[in-house]
Amino acid sequence: MKILVTGANGYLGQGIVKNLCDMGANIIAADLRTDYVDYRAKSIKCNIFDIENPFEYFEEPDVLLHLAWRDGFIHDSENHINDLPLHYKFIKNMVGMGIKKICVMGTMHEVGFYEGCIDEDTPCHPMSLYGISKDALRNLVIVTCMKRNIRYQWLRAYYIVGNSKYGNSIFSKISLAASEGKKEFPFTNGQNQYDFLDYPEFCYQIAAAVLQDDVWGVIEICSGKPEKLCDRVERFIKENKYDIKLLYGVYPDRPYDSKAIWGNNKKISEILDFFRKSDRIFSLKLAKSDPSNT
Repeated sequence: MKILVTGANGYLGQGIVKNLCDMGANIIAADLRTDYVDYRAKSIKCNIFDIENPFEYFEEPDVLLHLAWRDGFIHDSENHINDLPLHYKFIKNMVGMGIKKICVMGTMHEVGFYEGCIDEDTPCHPMSLYGISKDALRNLVIVTCMKRNIRYQWLRAYYIVGNSKYGNSIFSKISLAASEGKKEFPFTNGQNQYDFLDYPEFCYQIAAAVLQDDVWGVIEICSGKPEKLCDRVERFIKENKYDIKLLYGVYPDRPYDSKAIWGNNKKISEILDFFRKSDRIFSLKLAKSDPSNT
């Protein structure tokens, strides 16, 4: 399977491309820069929006995994609205030229303020430019793919936990602050509950979802359970042995941050069960074929 991954050099793209390569996929990795793309992928430095015939240019891939997005952590950036037509045009061109499947990264922020478990039928009322743009692209992807009878996956992400210093999440900011020798970190009250996934598990879930065709539509990339932000951040500090203390109550919660929100993991659990069973069968076959076992 040949997969075109856009935004492959980003924080998420790097880990997802690595997982896809580990699973044996043929990867075309596209981004403005490709410094951190796995060496096993074919890297192409380009602006995807400037290419007239992307399907041909990227060697007629079977699947598009569209991760590219600007200012994901700057929720009120005007770039979300300005870039929306470019994302739609790019995906529409790929659909019209012969792509077999479209997979696009979504976000819990497209749902807006909501309390409880989210699934593909949860109404969306986004409350930021980021969420509004992602929600609009989700609907455009569904309509575009249905017209051509092409399968799609909208991969809705929640909170990703990783200790990279180069991201914009609270975990990256804490990692950066700790590396700079800071002893205190200003924080909210941390009482809101979210769905957290460690970075390696998140990347594995995305790769597993993309590499199968039985489960499609909107897929929640999640743990399926809520946890208080303060509890997860305190645990993150302990896991990484950071000498830093949270200063609670310095920042208010954002008005559109839900008090308790998490994903329904039914679809992703079905996908992961399939891959785990496949891995066990493959391991048994390897063991039986190994002469040292006889």
